[in-house]
Amino acid sequence: MSSARLPGGAAQPLSLRQSEARDRADRIEVTSYDVSLDLDRGDETFGSVSTIDLVSLGGPTFLEIQPASLLSVTVNDFPVDLSRHQGGRVPIDTEPGSNRVVVDAVMTYRHDGEGLHRSVDPADGRHYVYAMPFLDAAPSIFGCFDQPDLKAEWRFRTRVPRDWVVIGNSPATELEPGVWEIGPTLPLPTYLVALVAGPYHVVRTEHDGIPLGLSARASIAAHLDHDAEEIFTVTAQCFDEFHRLFEIRYPFGDYHQAFVPEFNAGAMESAGCVTFRDPMIFQSRVVRTFHTLRASTIAHEMAHMWFGDIVTPRWWDDLWLNESFAEYMGARVTADATEFEDVWVSEAYSRRSWGLSADQRPSTHPVAGNGAEDAATALQNFDGISYAKGAGILKQLNSHLGDEVFFGGVRDHFQRHRFANATMVDLLEAWERAGAEDLAGFRDGWLLSAGPDTLELDRASGLIRLTPPPGERAGRHHALAVAAAPADRTGTWRVQRLVVDSDTVPVTVPTGAVVLDPEIETWAVTLPDASTLAALPDVLSTSTDPLLRASVWLSVRNALQHARLDPALALDLLAAALPHEDTDDGVGQTLAWALGAVVPVSQDPVAARARVHETAAACVAASQAGSTLQLAAFQGQVSACQEPALLRNWLAAGDRLPEGVVVDLDLRWRILVQLAVRGAIDRDELAAQLADEVTAVSQVEHAKALAALPDAAAKSWAWARFTGEVEVPNYELEAIGLGVWQVGQEHLTDPYVERYFEDLPATAEVRTGYLLAQSVGDFYPRWSINAGTVERARSLLGREDLDPVLRREVVDFTWDLERRLAVVEAFGSSGAIKP
Repeated sequence: MSSARLPGGAAQPLSLRQSEARDRADRIEVTSYDVSLDLDRGDETFGSVSTIDLVSLGGPTFLEIQPASLLSVTVNDFPVDLSRHQGGRVPIDTEPGSNRVVVDAVMTYRHDGEGLHRSVDPADGRHYVYAMPFLDAAPSIFGCFDQPDLKAEWRFRTRVPRDWVVIGNSPATELEPGVWEIGPTLPLPTYLVALVAGPYHVVRTEHDGIPLGLSARASIAAHLDHDAEEIFTVTAQCFDEFHRLFEIRYPFGDYHQAFVPEFNAGAMESAGCVTFRDPMIFQSRVVRTFHTLRASTIAHEMAHMWFGDIVTPRWWDDLWLNESFAEYMGARVTADATEFEDVWVSEAYSRRSWGLSADQRPSTHPVAGNGAEDAATALQNFDGISYAKGAGILKQLNSHLGDEVFFGGVRDHFQRHRFANATMVDLLEAWERAGAEDLAGFRDGWLLSAGPDTLELDRASGLIRLTPPPGERAGRHHALAVAAAPADRTGTWRVQRLVVDSDTVPVTVPTGAVVLDPEIETWAVTLPDASTLAALPDVLSTSTDPLLRASVWLSVRNALQHARLDPALALDLLAAALPHEDTDDGVGQTLAWALGAVVPVSQDPVAARARVHETAAACVAASQAGSTLQLAAFQGQVSACQEPALLRNWLAAGDRLPEGVVVDLDLRWRILVQLAVRGAIDRDELAAQLADEVTAVSQVEHAKALAALPDAAAKSWAWARFTGEVEVPNYELEAIGLGVWQVGQEHLTDPYVERYFEDLPATAEVRTGYLLAQSVGDFYPRWSINAGTVERARSLLGREDLDPVLRREVVDFTWDLERRLAVVEAFGSSGAIKP
């Protein structure tokens, strides 16, 4: 099985440039695709025949195809010289007017979550297939003109094994045993084509005239059946709310949600058939955070049916028209229409932190007009800026304009560009027609500038200070609240509202804690002053507002990242405040942050981890037995545990296992991985644990545990998978990368620091796209916190031949490492908060 090899062993295909896409769109209009796929010819390759009708001005152009073997290409029945096929492109000559192009090829199944991905379920040996044609991946499935503004009608005919079902953008019809037909569809670009095929378990219902479907692997059918009611309820509620807000009904017929194996992203918004990563079908008990995340992801992908599928960006520099809107609308609709009204708290702990980190890295870019000169660059810009920052900015704009103008402009935008393409300018003009003032300032200050402003209180001067990002003087206005803690534990918070629109703005400063932006209303890095930090244990243990507490923890994270907070004091704050926290997000995500961000930069990581373990245990004791709050705390306790005897007791459900905790699949492997890190389990026992319950989850966690073992053989085993010498599926590769680097195992991993920078460039020869970028971070030596590692990274970045995707990721992860190093250097021998 190959996790990374490029289709057919070919060289990296050329990535389409924006200038090329514009030129091609000026020359041709694609009207329809008729694609035949033969998926019943073995496990390695499949047949693909594309018949493409187009209208052309005449003259030369090119199509994309990444085959194992290209059999023929014809234009109007005339054969094309196949020797001209290079870089995944075939030059063709067209006649003025109507043309028909036929591409016949043998294609390679992929195992990296892109193209036509084929996987084997370890639970029962069954094979599953799904299409992920996003960006440059569609040509590894069929011949096409692969750009977002060449939308066309699609038909599919697919031959599959007789026990398979087929699902796509339109309802699929089985013409004869093993032969299925899909379409015609409404106009779609190549990247929104869906195909899901295999022995999937399918559940169906209907809401408001829309047929609804769910599917998942047969081995997790019982879990899908268990979760179906919640998923269908959320789906129905979201449809009702989107129809109310947009006043345009969902147009794509059936709405199917396919939970598929080894999917890279959270989900993909293919019209009529959304694909999700199948861990979102819960095989173990999970905390409320994951139910909220699933609900908001469902709403996010549903929002794409309008933002992206009805109206598609012309090019990827406007990907915010897809992702920022889906992110904002997904959270808003989840909060307003479903039981998961706490989604804004979850977003604060997870998505906002992700976005702020991305926006401060060297690779920061504008939300719109983001410099996506080619599709490969665009893929790297599907980051926290395009999602979380863009969503935060849209939330600010909605607050300023109000729903009437905001959604009036959105409806105008949908109606004017229905089933076509649009740009940022088109949407801004729609808002202005709906009654918005001139939005040039909003465009320039928020959409076309990069980096976050920093807001902090100058207590001595009675000022809020605004510091713009380096090189930016965009003149952003921040409308926010400033909350002052009561003088006593039972008093009322005092809230001032103000607009920060200059370098300094006067503010009334009380003597106690002051929380900037407690309602998380503006996009900025907020930093707490020293007096507020000192008062935070009391603030966090007495506040009844979970969003305010989330805002406080955001500012604490910012303070650590900016080397303003001693890790020892961060642990003090954790111990004082967290046992009083009553949300799963506040407990679970803060414990995870402490383990991943505070412990590694502490003077004594072993002692720091022990403190996190003690805090997690206190949270377990303070929570109700059997509650998801208890589960969130216990998961953190397991991850922090350094006592093999205690881990063994929990694994055996012994007398030290807290009442209400059940060691299910997830907890069992969480414990086993920690035993592996501690060297308290051997390979034979791990193999026996895998054999005892063979699932996809077990297989991935088993790989992580093997990589985490504290011996040289484990690290060598992991490294052979990083370099591609041994190939594994994408989820396993990610798990191995996360397992191989462990704090406290530096005597084993130090030799691999230099090897990482030596071996990384060659990974671009065996991986592409998402997995190439993902593996950079998964295997980055993140706990080698010293100047020598930074210097090695800079030396690699000095190579002119370094793949651009690798360069982007190394730059960012090195910046993260430099942040950790700054904390270590600042507090290596001190215990005070830096001013």
